[in-house]
Amino acid sequence: MSAEMITTAQAAASNWAPYLGTGIAVAGAAVGAGIAVAYVGAAALAAMSERPELFGRAMVIVGLAEGIAIYGLIIGIILIGKA
Repeated sequence: MSAEMITTAQAAASNWAPYLGTGIAVAGAAVGAGIAVAYVGAAALAAMSERPELFGRAMVIVGLAEGIAIYGLIIGIILIGKA
């Protein structure tokens, strides 16, 4: 019983790389998306203050910036699935 527990603990300890990669991918994508939305959102509000008819186009661009976080989450799910 003791040998099985040691083997399981060794297997769990040696399987840390996919989880680290997942954390880096999701965190990096979230930070990148936050920075992108900050800049794009500010520019979209400035453009809409001058021309209100640009609302639809501006929201599409902000949505594309938010998509970066979704891509990071998808990569994280793929990495955990291969662990």
